[in-house]
Amino acid sequence: MNNDGVLLQAARLIAEWDPALFEIVLLSLQVTMSAVVISCLLGLPLGAAVGAFRFHGRGAVILILNVLMGLPPVVVGLLVYLVLSASGPLGVLELLYTPTAMIIAQIVLVTPIIAALSRQVIEDLYLEYAEQFASFGVSRYTRVRALLWDARYTLPTVVLAGVGRAVAEVGAVMIVGGNINHVTRVMTTAIALETSRGDLELALALGIILLALALVVNVFVMALRGTRVRGAYA
Repeated sequence: MNNDGVLLQAARLIAEWDPALFEIVLLSLQVTMSAVVISCLLGLPLGAAVGAFRFHGRGAVILILNVLMGLPPVVVGLLVYLVLSASGPLGVLELLYTPTAMIIAQIVLVTPIIAALSRQVIEDLYLEYAEQFASFGVSRYTRVRALLWDARYTLPTVVLAGVGRAVAEVGAVMIVGGNINHVTRVMTTAIALETSRGDLELALALGIILLALALVVNVFVMALRGTRVRGAYA
C-alpha cells in the first residue's frame, strides 16, 4: 500500500474511532494524567519551597533537581523494574507489568521537571517581592501562597511541560509495562510495535492523535500567556 493509502486508512481508523485505537488512547490518557496529577502534588510544593525559602543545602537541592530533569527514561525504567520485580523490595505488591507501574515510572520522570521549573518561576517572583515580605513580616506559609497565586498564569505552563514529557514517554513504560495488549499498551509503545510489524495504518493514526494532543497543549499554553498579557495591561 502506498503512502496515500496508508494515510487514508489511518484517517478512517480515527473517523470511525476504531475500538483498538480507542482503548490505546484511553489508557494513554489515564496513565499520563494520573502521573501528572501526582507529580504536581509532589513537585509544585517542593519547587515553591525551594524557590521561596533560603536554607542550608539549597544549592545542592537545586543541583539535584536540575540533574534529575535529564534522567534517561530507560534508566528510570530499569530502576523501577528492579524495585517492583519479584525479587525487589516492592515485589510483593505485584505491580510490574501493570498501568500502576507505568504511572510510577512517569512520576519519577515528571516530578523533577515540574519541581525544577516551578522553583525557577517562584524564585524569580520571590526576588521581586523579597523586600515587601520582609517589611511586612509575612510568614513562610503566606509567602508561598502569595507567590503561587501570582504565578497562576505561569505554573500551568510548567504543568503542561510535564504533560508533554509524560505523554511522549516510550522507554520507561515499555520496560515496566511490557506493552501487553489490552493491559499496558499505550500510544507510544503501540506506535513502536505496529511500525516494526508493518501495521503502519494504526501506527500513523496514533501518531496523528499524539500530534493533535501536542497541538492542543501548545494552543492552551498560548491562550494562558495571552490571558496573562491582557491582565497585565488591564
